[in-house]
Amino acid sequence: MFLLSKPPADRHTVLEDIQGILIGATLVALAIQFLSQANLITGQIAGLALITSYATNWPFGAVFFVLNLPFYILAVYQLGWTFTLKTFAAVALMSTISELFPYVLTLDMVHPALSAVVGGVLAGIGLLSLIRHGATLGGVGVVALWLQDTRGIQAGNTQLLFDVFVFGFAFWVLPADVVIWSLLGAVILNMIITVNHRRDRYVARS
Repeated sequence: MFLLSKPPADRHTVLEDIQGILIGATLVALAIQFLSQANLITGQIAGLALITSYATNWPFGAVFFVLNLPFYILAVYQLGWTFTLKTFAAVALMSTISELFPYVLTLDMVHPALSAVVGGVLAGIGLLSLIRHGATLGGVGVVALWLQDTRGIQAGNTQLLFDVFVFGFAFWVLPADVVIWSLLGAVILNMIITVNHRRDRYVARS
């Protein structure tokens, strides 16, 4: 067992928050590249944005940004301006980076199983980084964090419940095998959040 020479700071610095949000947004944007290469989706608002993007050929980043706008009202009133502004920055960064990635990264062939696993892991770690620095990617993440802080309901469980509805809708518009592989990635993502985001284990705040 390793012992710290002094207790860790209970708050993140501004620089720590900036790097945490930038890393988190980049990892999720990279996850989107793996998922979209195999025409897979994910859960939450990002999943709805991917379905919309596939159906309309609209840019994922733009659709994702617009779908998140209504949730900022809840964020402001229930979680405060600091959280809301960080979340807005994270959403804007992820939307922008996801649109820029195809210019510097091309995935020619990735099996759907690998796309699902890698996408789920990258998105889970990315979201965890955002949450630990006082942000999320808007949408259901705002509701999930609010319920965890006020009702003690784990964020991962709330997101998984919403994903049931997203994937139920996906079965109507996408091939069954695509939805099943996508569900694997969503389960991995939510397991990472559920296991690792616990207030009794991680106490640093922004």
